[in-house]
Amino acid sequence: MINKRIELGATAPFRQVEVDGVKLTYNDDGFGPAIVCLHAIAHGAGDFAELREHLKNRNRVLALDWPGHGRSESDHEPASARRYARVLASFMDAVNIERAVLIGNSIGGAAALLHAHAYPERVRGLVVEDPGGLVSNSDFATRLALRLMISFFRAGARGTWWFPSAYRAYYKRVLSNPRAAAQRVKIASAAAEMAPILTEAWTSFAAPEADTRALVPEISCPVLVAWANNDLIVQWKRNEPVVRRFPDVRVEIFDAGHAAHLESPQEFAATVDRFLAEIGWTSGEITANAAAG
Repeated sequence: MINKRIELGATAPFRQVEVDGVKLTYNDDGFGPAIVCLHAIAHGAGDFAELREHLKNRNRVLALDWPGHGRSESDHEPASARRYARVLASFMDAVNIERAVLIGNSIGGAAALLHAHAYPERVRGLVVEDPGGLVSNSDFATRLALRLMISFFRAGARGTWWFPSAYRAYYKRVLSNPRAAAQRVKIASAAAEMAPILTEAWTSFAAPEADTRALVPEISCPVLVAWANNDLIVQWKRNEPVVRRFPDVRVEIFDAGHAAHLESPQEFAATVDRFLAEIGWTSGEITANAAAG
């Protein structure tokens, strides 16, 4: 049986490093100030292949596969944003990165926020796409939604016959912009393999420690929030009040369902260019798009 999750992971030539007893795969391209890209749950480092290619002429750009994703080994702890934040800290040590800009989508964005709060001296800036943890998870409607999603992914982990087709339909809503269709097909094809990790992650979203709203005012680095306007699960209107509490924040809204870098790649790259130029985290010439606006 072909392991479909590999197709989502770090692209060749990839590298490997052992972090906290888990061998991780990652891409490492270019030279200059470091950028570390952090993917969503059940995705992989391959999500950032186009963005890495765009940035590598003026930055060192890394993208890792979280444990149990791509070619990375399975973890000995359940998936959660807090677990991934610890993995990230150890990964940066292992690959000799003292300071970086972090680009994180979904659980990757939540892990980036936790890392920036814990190690402010190691983060020059954040680019977060629809991160979790910025709304209450204790109200009735949210608890009900979380229970339904956990049940859905548990059915997949049990091998329920209808799960693969239901997951494909679900991902048409998650990545709603047609420009992400190719990556969406790859993600959906790995449904059965990723269902156990999805169950762990969504179970963690319901835990009290997943609520990170109190940390937001204490994150002092520049933050670019790149939100998908069609996200039905992590909705902008519910998250906006907390997002506005970052001390140094810029907000960009994209035509996307959950991952602007996949669904609006050119617009996202141009926005990142401007952000990097603004905070002085780039080497070489800035493109005309980065300098404009």
